[in-house]
Amino acid sequence: MGDDSIEKQAESLTEESTEQPIEPGTEPAPEQLVEEEISFLNAFEEMLAQLESAIGYEFRERALLRRALTHRSFANEQPDPRPQHNEALEFLGDAVLEFLISSWLLELHPSHNEGTLSKMRAYAVSAVNLQKHAARLQLGSYLLLNRGEEKTGGRSKTALQVDAYEALIAAIYLDGGIEAAKGFIRREFVSTFVQIDPQNLTSTDYKTSLQERLQSFGLPTPHYAIVESLGPDHRRVFQVELRVNSYCLATGEGTTIKGAHQAAARAALDNLETELDRLRENLAVVEPPPSEPVQVESEFEEAPTEPVPVEPEFEEAPNETTA
Repeated sequence: MGDDSIEKQAESLTEESTEQPIEPGTEPAPEQLVEEEISFLNAFEEMLAQLESAIGYEFRERALLRRALTHRSFANEQPDPRPQHNEALEFLGDAVLEFLISSWLLELHPSHNEGTLSKMRAYAVSAVNLQKHAARLQLGSYLLLNRGEEKTGGRSKTALQVDAYEALIAAIYLDGGIEAAKGFIRREFVSTFVQIDPQNLTSTDYKTSLQERLQSFGLPTPHYAIVESLGPDHRRVFQVELRVNSYCLATGEGTTIKGAHQAAARAALDNLETELDRLRENLAVVEPPPSEPVQVESEFEEAPTEPVPVEPEFEEAPNETTA
């Protein structure tokens, strides 16, 4: 089934699950509400079966998969007892992913030092890389969102996709144990490890790669500016602009500032060829010469010190001449 078909199914489910204003005297009968609920659940279960096929794992307890795909915005609008959302699963999935990636890296590169292994792991579990995996599975299309989140493009938001991906890992772990989670991660990340060269980790460091490309074209170093910070302190999402000589070349977002920088740098690398002429034109604009450094005087100016004559401690009496 194509991307558009899954997307349309997800949007229709969101519309069906969102409560509409009820005019007086037109309240639906209980039987109608039950039928609509059954129709919604059946359609969503069909989508979950498609996702199980895509990830190569069939859940014994599918409620875990439903929870992994349930966003807080959707859960909070449902009648009691409300369904559980995926934030706690995201927390667990992050830990399971780091453990299994660390174990696999040590298995593949037993002679590398801790610093190299840490850099390789950091790239593998970065929001930039996880978003690629989530997008390949079209995970955003399966999310249960409320209408407000739907209208603001929630399905394509990096943070929501990454959270759902980590929640999916946790759901597999809880349903099938560590071996099931290990199998899923190794199927998913084998292509990632093919890209990583332990001898040249700059190829997976988008910020470094971008800076080297800009320097090769005679362009200045990029600057990263945080333009927005969303969410509570423990789940902050940072949005940054990447600027070259004050020109905004790309934007990025991530759950950490470093992750947002990497996402923006990756986007800038993708756009660099098409933006080169504009960057060079912007660089050609004559900038005012830097102002002369201003000497800041102390608030309390000290008077120049003059030597003070030191009188002898015991003054000698003048010698009298004896006639």
